[in-house]
Amino acid sequence: MEVISNKKTATNTVELEVNVNAADFEDALQTSYLRRRKNIQIPGFRKGKATRKMIEAKYGETFFYESAINGMYQKVVADAVEDQKLDAVDIPDTEVTDVSRENGVTFLITVTVKPEIEISGYKGLKAEKLVKNITDEDVDKEVERIRENNARIIDIEDRPAQKGDTVIFDFEGFVDDKAFEGGKGEKFELELGSGRFIPGFEDQIEGKSIGEDFDVNVTFPEDYNAKYLAGKPAVFKCRIHEIKGKELAELDDEFAKDVSEFDTLDEYKADTRKKLEELAEQEAKSELDNSISEKLADLVEGEIPDAMVESRINDMLREWEYRNRYVGVTLKDYLKYANLTLDQFRASFKKPALTQVKLRLALEKIADLENISASAEELEKHYEELAEEHKRPVEKVKELISEESLGRDIKVEKAFDFVRDNAEITEKNAKED
Repeated sequence: MEVISNKKTATNTVELEVNVNAADFEDALQTSYLRRRKNIQIPGFRKGKATRKMIEAKYGETFFYESAINGMYQKVVADAVEDQKLDAVDIPDTEVTDVSRENGVTFLITVTVKPEIEISGYKGLKAEKLVKNITDEDVDKEVERIRENNARIIDIEDRPAQKGDTVIFDFEGFVDDKAFEGGKGEKFELELGSGRFIPGFEDQIEGKSIGEDFDVNVTFPEDYNAKYLAGKPAVFKCRIHEIKGKELAELDDEFAKDVSEFDTLDEYKADTRKKLEELAEQEAKSELDNSISEKLADLVEGEIPDAMVESRINDMLREWEYRNRYVGVTLKDYLKYANLTLDQFRASFKKPALTQVKLRLALEKIADLENISASAEELEKHYEELAEEHKRPVEKVKELISEESLGRDIKVEKAFDFVRDNAEITEKNAKED
């Protein structure tokens, strides 16, 4: 393989002209013959026993050209990109411009490369950290939430449903006197006040009793996911089968013993406060990092290839599917429920994907500008952490993740720490904000 020419055709696009010589092309043709001969039959010979010369005599000397070229294509592209030391992010087009036994094969390969970006102003970046001060009210709310979660569920038969109860009921929805898809449920469990149904629905169930037939009149929100229902009035025919209520424990030392390792309610509340403060600090740091990330992305100057954004969108979609598989929601089902096309759903990821791509480029550039590196000790520590996280031997992790790849990630992390450490951060009360 020889790179004949290297020509920049656009901001982030390079065109390589590459030749595979006659000898290497001949090797590829022979490999193609050996791979395919078992499926080729020539009259007078058993299937798979015909020689290459016989096959080419019958079907033409170019018979194996296409499969030979396809067989060498990926290696040729990879070798050419490596030879020219290109940081490729996409290969949008490859064309065979010449092929013959005498001269071999000539490829014209279009390569989208990682952009050269500029960034300034990342030192002394101004950002706000929203700090939440935990109050007695916050502690009481959390304790009450735990109390609700540990409540004993009892059957209610002597009163109508009220907020906080769970009703088991049937319903069927009608728009313009016609039942609509997805508007029917049987023995459906709904906690009144949970906000799971559209506004006004749950309020109209309150006060209704077991065995009672009644109508719920609501209007679908204008921004409802199912566009054919958005903004339309609907009537739901309902019937309650069961009402289940909660019996709450007394807020005392016995309650604390039941839900924690503490002996008194005061000790339990003190621990709850500590945990809420730790959570609030984590959230404040996370929001601060998000703010810094967005500001860094905005500082990037340069043309970002669409291929990088599309690749990140693909990653985000895979992450979405991975997260939702545990609740049994497939992408196909979600698109149907939300009345969206795949293109529309992908478009919703475009802005955050672009921000993430620009952020990564910014941090890689900052790492270079600030001479940030990854030491052997840092590499080893990260390998050990990954091994522990994924329950695999360290050596196996090293086989899967190269030092070069892990080193880049470490430098990006350290670059972000550098920006945060050098930022001008002001604290602000979250409630005031």
